[in-house]
Amino acid sequence: MRIITVALQKGGTGKSTTAHAMGQGLQRQGKSVLFIDLDPQGNLTYTMRAKANKPTSFEVMTRQHTADEVIQKIDQGHLIPSSPQLSGADLVVTQTGKEYRIKEALQNLQGQYDFIIIDTPPALGTLTINALTAATEVIIPVQAETYSIQGIAQLYSTIQAVKAYCNPALTVAGMLLTRHNSRTILSRDMADTIEATARELGTRLFKSTIREGIAVKEAQARREPLFSYAPDSNPAQDYTRFVDEYLQNQREDGNNV
Repeated sequence: MRIITVALQKGGTGKSTTAHAMGQGLQRQGKSVLFIDLDPQGNLTYTMRAKANKPTSFEVMTRQHTADEVIQKIDQGHLIPSSPQLSGADLVVTQTGKEYRIKEALQNLQGQYDFIIIDTPPALGTLTINALTAATEVIIPVQAETYSIQGIAQLYSTIQAVKAYCNPALTVAGMLLTRHNSRTILSRDMADTIEATARELGTRLFKSTIREGIAVKEAQARREPLFSYAPDSNPAQDYTRFVDEYLQNQREDGNNV
């Protein structure tokens, strides 16, 4: 079972979009997927049409419910939804071992899913640390801009700390360029910088890039998967290529996917 955390503390880079599209793409290839929304904003939860007034990932974090008790089996897949209460997680979850709450909660799900995909908030607090501690790998969605590159360096420091103290097996599967416009000189130059940064950090920049497209926002407004709402759109085609590339990389790295 691969546990993929989608993370970068800068907002607007497409974390929730990538988590949703990647999970949907894996399901289209016959993989069983569990989505976990740890972002208090709940964008993934909203898009997947989660049922209201049900236990959430906050109750899992605070050990009021087990993970399997909270999973919603809905049309778009299996989901542990978000809650606005997660915004107070740093104040509520303070006991020793707080970094392991999600990892411990997922142990009982071993063998039930091929992939678990965790969406994270744009911050490096308790929620993101829990997601990194539970993960087998990280995917970093970035835009071709200066602030994203700054965010990569900060996240990398956090990943190194998590590897040292909580999860030595954690790897960075790669960086994914999102909302990309290759026609601008600045975007091309920044993409080259991001690729060089990835090499310096011992990971890869995925060859697949996700182009900007109105279909993404329209699908989110309709609360539908991008692949069913606009299968021929540029972003849908790009995410399809990305999922194929990710799976191929995993096979080449010797992982059973």
